[in-house]
Amino acid sequence: MNIQLNADKNLTIHEPYEAQIKAQLTKDLDRYSNHLSRVDVHLSDENGSKAGLNDKKCLIEARLDGKPPLVASDLGNTYDLALKGATEKIKSALNTAVSKMQAK
Repeated sequence: MNIQLNADKNLTIHEPYEAQIKAQLTKDLDRYSNHLSRVDVHLSDENGSKAGLNDKKCLIEARLDGKPPLVASDLGNTYDLALKGATEKIKSALNTAVSKMQAK
């Protein structure tokens, strides 16, 4: 499973934070790793440099082998909270998709 991180112009992802995100996603999505070819994570700040509540966005795109990609996103006060919320949503979507694939 290949994990690709992307950020908007308002965020620079430093290597330690990138490693932390990849390690957490690898752990959280390990159950589905045999079915995933790639996971794209997009981090952005919805209102740029201005302050605001729940303005950090995380969008996760999970590419299942031979299937259309699954997408989940979440907003939070921090990137970590947005990532956690989006990860829970994508895990739920992956669970449903993989269950359907195995039932066939």
